Amino acid sequence: MKKKVAVYPGSFDPVTFGHLDIIKRASTIFDHLIVSVFVHSAKKHMFSVEERVAMLKTALKGKKNVSVDCFEGLLVDYVKKKKTKVVIRGLRAISDLDYEFQIAAANRTLYPDIETVFFMPRQRYTYLSSSVVRDIAHFSGDVSKLVPPHVVKAIAARRKKDAK
Repeated sequence: MKKKVAVYPGSFDPVTFGHLDIIKRASTIFDHLIVSVFVHSAKKHMFSVEERVAMLKTALKGKKNVSVDCFEGLLVDYVKKKKTKVVIRGLRAISDLDYEFQIAAANRTLYPDIETVFFMPRQRYTYLSSSVVRDIAHFSGDVSKLVPPHVVKAIAARRKKDAK
């Protein structure tokens, strides 16, 4: 029987409990889930690709059917390279819907076999995004209820480094 493989792409800058919620639930549906950090060199990130990959690997340690990777370029090319047709995306609010539908439609135009599976986060994470975490951290707010402890430490270290 062929394994069901899905790709969950994102910036994960930084990884949040909302991301981890989707990863946990998607990993129970698919035989293998590839969590892949999208490399977007024109975008200003808090953490490098390598740091984001490392944070994800730490957060997902022990998850046997989940791997962490990164990619640059078109998602459809990456998905084909990984020999799958399934992309996982999160929908927090109705405001995400229009953008995500546009991306899903564009991806299907480029790769007709691709399927996008949308996950709604648990209610307590509907407001949560990496940009919210970055904004709170920028003003020295407490992000400990939003991200794993190792990410809290990484954010504090980054803020300290940036303050110099």
